Amino acid sequence: QVQLVESGGGLVQTGGSLRLSCAASGRTFSSYSMGWFRQAPGEDREFVAAIDWSGSTTSYADSVKGRFTISRDNAKNTVYLQMNSLKPEDTAVYYCAADRRFAAGRGDLYGYWGQGTQVTVSS
Repeated sequence: QVQLVESGGGLVQTGGSLRLSCAASGRTFSSYSMGWFRQAPGEDREFVAAIDWSGSTTSYADSVKGRFTISRDNAKNTVYLQMNSLKPEDTAVYYCAADRRFAAGRGDLYGYWGQGTQVTVSS
């Protein structure tokens, strides 16, 4: 079992930056691959980024490549999403997810989800 709590969301202007954090409970965090997803009002959930257990393999949605960076600190049981050059279309609730497999963008394969944190980018 792993419990996930996201933080770091907020309101930012276009072009600004935010860093999201996802803190995980449990002593086996380092054995889980992690992912970030987002869901805008009226839209389906979409994949943002993923990272394997070691941090050596990452995957990004085309829409965020070059602007977002996923990273993790296994000593702190935390995964991060650094978001730069934010756009209004990045506005969404951002969720982190965990699974022992490297599921990348397959949201249906993640077994654990956080409650989400709101990111709003004003134009």
